[in-house]
Amino acid sequence: MSYADVNGVRLWHEIHGSGRPLVLLHGGYGSVEMFAPVLPALAAHRQVIAVDLQGHGRTADLDRPLRYESMADDVAALLRHLDLPGADLLGYSLGGGVALRTAIQHPELVRRLVLVSTPCRRLGWYAEVLAAMATQDERVGEQMRGTPPHELYARVAPRPEDWPKLWAKTGDLLRREYDWSAEVAALAMPVMLVFADADSVPVSHMAEFFGLLGGGHRDAGWDGSDRPAARLAVLPGLTHYDIVTSPALPAAVLPFLTHEVRSPA
Repeated sequence: MSYADVNGVRLWHEIHGSGRPLVLLHGGYGSVEMFAPVLPALAAHRQVIAVDLQGHGRTADLDRPLRYESMADDVAALLRHLDLPGADLLGYSLGGGVALRTAIQHPELVRRLVLVSTPCRRLGWYAEVLAAMATQDERVGEQMRGTPPHELYARVAPRPEDWPKLWAKTGDLLRREYDWSAEVAALAMPVMLVFADADSVPVSHMAEFFGLLGGGHRDAGWDGSDRPAARLAVLPGLTHYDIVTSPALPAAVLPFLTHEVRSPA
C-alpha cells in the first residue's frame, strides 16, 4: 500500500494477492474500499492493484479538471511505473470510463478489459440518471455530508475539506458530452461488459455496446466457433449501486480473465 508519483499526481494504490495483474478502478465519490466485498475472491486468483483515482480516497486532487482521458493517462503511467505491461483492467461506473479510455489511449498496456455498469457514450445512461448528474455541484456535496461515502472520505482523504470540490469537479465531468463508439469498435483486446438487470444503463444500450465489440450479430454455431471475443453478462437481481459488492461479480468475471479467449479477427 503506497503512493506512486506519476503523470503529475501522487496516486494511491494497494496490491493484494499474486499472479497476473488485475487493476481495479472504483466508481465516483468512492475509493479502493468500494471493492472490499469482492477483493478476496479476486485476489485469490490474481495480483490485484486497486487504485484511488484523482481527488478520490487517499489520492489528493490537483489543479486540473477531472477528465476520463487524464485519469486514464494516470493509470497508464502507474502501470509503467510498476512495470506491468499487459495488465487486465476492471473499472466500475466512473472507473469503467477511465478503464475504457486507458484501453483506447494505451492499448499496448491492456490485455483484457472488464467494464462494469459503464456506457460507451453519455446518452447511454437513463434520462433520469443524466438529470441527476446535471445537478451535482458543491451544494449537493454539502448535503451529502454524513453519508457513508463522505465518512470514508473524511477518514482517509489527504484534504477532507476538498469534499465539496470533488462534487463540483465530478459534476463538471458528468455534464460533458462524449461518444466513444468508433473507438470502442476499433479495440483489439477482448472486452467483457457486466451490467445489472436493473442498472442505470438501459438494456438497449447494453446490446448496442456489445454489438460495437462484435457481439450479438450471429449465432455462435454448434461448436461455438463463431462466438465473439467479447462477453456480455447481465446479472439478475442487482442494481447499479450494489453490483460492485455482489459475489456474482467475481463469479462472472474470473472465467473471462482466466480462460483463453479468441482475439477478434
